[in-house]
Amino acid sequence: MDQSINKSILIVDDNAFNRMRLVDILANKYDTIEAENGVEAIKIMGERTRDILLVILDIVMPEMDGYEVLAKMNKEGWIDYIPVIMVSGEDETNNIKRAYDLGATEFISKSLDDEIVHKRVANAIEFYRKQRHLTNMISKQLFAREHISNLMVNILSHIVEFRNGESGLHVLHIGTITEILLNKLMAMEESPYELTRSEVAMISTASALHDIGKISIPEEVLNKPGRLTDEEFEIIKQHSAVGAEMLADLPFHNDEKLVTTAHDICRWHHERWDGGGYPDGLRGDEIPISAQVVALADVYDALTSERVYKPAYSHQKAVDMILGGECGAFNPLLLDCLLEARDEIKDAVNIQSLTGVSERELNSMAAEIDSNEFLSDGEKADMLRDIWNLANDMSY
Repeated sequence: MDQSINKSILIVDDNAFNRMRLVDILANKYDTIEAENGVEAIKIMGERTRDILLVILDIVMPEMDGYEVLAKMNKEGWIDYIPVIMVSGEDETNNIKRAYDLGATEFISKSLDDEIVHKRVANAIEFYRKQRHLTNMISKQLFAREHISNLMVNILSHIVEFRNGESGLHVLHIGTITEILLNKLMAMEESPYELTRSEVAMISTASALHDIGKISIPEEVLNKPGRLTDEEFEIIKQHSAVGAEMLADLPFHNDEKLVTTAHDICRWHHERWDGGGYPDGLRGDEIPISAQVVALADVYDALTSERVYKPAYSHQKAVDMILGGECGAFNPLLLDCLLEARDEIKDAVNIQSLTGVSERELNSMAAEIDSNEFLSDGEKADMLRDIWNLANDMSY
């Protein structure tokens, strides 16, 4: 037996002689597990999914035939990482086609030629090994790409926060609160906003750039202690339009989803539900939901943070002020989300370091993988597992 292989081949056949014959053929190289029908095979796969290297599956069996086993494997997602070789005395084209359509990797007859069995078993295992290797490569590339993108977003946002006399925690808090509120909005019954996990992650990441336009505001105005004059306030208000223009004028990638989302947030995160905001006086759902949520998160964190012109308010005081309309009008559904999530938000913003950024990066990547229509459920599971393993090995 090859000791380098520590997983087993599951042999599923109602005929004990056929099972014994396959065990004899494979015994010199593989460990084997036997099941005498489809029901037993499903039970074994459910209990020992990660221990199964390959399934050799008979078609004609009582209780649950081979096709039904394949259908169950598809439903559970096992077919994506467990190859299946069908064994049958029937060689009609329709039977073979049906097995392949259900995800079978190979097809052999019950004549059980030793060399053919070994060759097709080895081929099926190698094919899936290469597929998993390719999946791992893709997940690592995705991890690297997303990590670099999020890193650059956070570098730019922290430059603005540093110039604005604020800690980088403001950026982290905005992203965290935005994500919490959007998740509450997604969970609402009959929500008018059709958001995916990937979009939630994208908006949360893009929120870091909401104040990038402040880089153009004179520092004596930006960090003035005390009340601003009307003229100074008009200067401050320019940052939303300036930030949007900066992103729209990028010489490349200005049509990327991250950039377009950040553009909307930059320009409209000071708009208000009743039309009393700026720069365009939008009202209601004329304001993109991304900008609506970031606006609420921004107001909450501004209230609960110390600024050169004000002390920090308590969590409860900030929530009461927002719900009472003292900070402008917000979408009533978002106010419901704030009320429901207030304890979660309070706990989340009690972060005294920037280490939480990496967790949001991982959530963003996980959401992108989960929503990728070109990946099977098994590939998604493998990639998510690889990402979390990579994350555990990395230092941020």
